[in-house]
Amino acid sequence: MGQRFVVDAIEDAPALATWATIFVSICIQALPFLVLGVVLSAALMAFVPPSLIARALPRSPALSVPMAGAAGAVLPGCECASVPVAGSLVARGVAPAAAFAFLLAAPAINPVVLVATAVAFPGKPEVVFARLIASLAAAIVMGWLWARFGKAEWLRPPRRPSTGEGKLAVFRDSAQHDLLHAGGFLVVGGLLAATMNVVVPRSWLDAVADQPVISVLALAGLAVILAICSEADAFVAASLSQFSMTSRLAFLVVGPMVDVKLIALQAGTFGRSFAVRFAPVTFVVAVTSAVLTAWWLL
Repeated sequence: MGQRFVVDAIEDAPALATWATIFVSICIQALPFLVLGVVLSAALMAFVPPSLIARALPRSPALSVPMAGAAGAVLPGCECASVPVAGSLVARGVAPAAAFAFLLAAPAINPVVLVATAVAFPGKPEVVFARLIASLAAAIVMGWLWARFGKAEWLRPPRRPSTGEGKLAVFRDSAQHDLLHAGGFLVVGGLLAATMNVVVPRSWLDAVADQPVISVLALAGLAVILAICSEADAFVAASLSQFSMTSRLAFLVVGPMVDVKLIALQAGTFGRSFAVRFAPVTFVVAVTSAVLTAWWLL
C-alpha cells in the first residue's frame, strides 16, 4: 500500500518523476564501473608489490605524470572507476601528481570512450582526436600543477582497513571497504546531479548557444551538473547541435574530470580540502585545453 502511494505521488508530479529517473539512471549507469574500479583497486593492494609500481614510473614528475596519464588509456571505465584506482595508487606510494594525472585521463581517453565518441560523431574523426588530445593535455597539466604547488596537508591519504592474513583476505577486505565508502558518495553525487537537472531550465541552453564565450562556459557547467558517465556523454554532446563544436568539446573534456558525482567521490577518497582546490582548477584547465584544441583541430 505504501509503495503504491509513492508510485502514485511520483506519477502525479512530473518534476519528481524526472528527478527520480535521473537519480536512478546515474547510479545504475555508474555502479558497474565503480565496481570495476573497486576490484582493480583491491587487486593493486593485494597482488601488486609497491616496489613494482615504484619501478614502473620515473621518479621525476616531468616524466611520471605523462606516463601515468597515458596509462589511463588501458582502463575501460568511467570516472567512478578511476577514483578508487587512483586512491589505491596513492596508498601504494605512487606520487600523487602521477595518480591524479591517471585519475583525470582514464575516463576520457580509454578505448571504450573513444569508440563511443566515434559512433556519436560519424564521419568526424577529428572530434575523437580532439577529445583525446585535449583530455590528455589537461590531465598532464593538472599533474604537473599538483607536483609544483600541491601540499601534503591538502591531501588525506586513503585509509585502508585492517585486514586478515593472506592476499585473498587483503583483496576481500579492501574491496568491501572501498565499495561501501565510494558507493555512499556516489549516491550523494547522484542526488545532487538529479536535483540540479530538475532545477536548471532547459530554455537557458537555447538562449546562450549563439554567444561563443558564454556557450562554452554553459556547456562546461552543464557537464558538471549532468554528471553523465563518460561512455555516454558523447551522444548527449552530439544531440546539442545548436552549440558550436568548441562548446561541445568543452562538454566532453570537462565532464569526465569535473562533475558533482566525481567531486563527491574525490572528497570521500582524498578529503574535502583536496576536492575544493582540485576541482575548480581542473575545470579551468579542462576548459582552456578544450578551447585551444578546438582552435587547432576543429
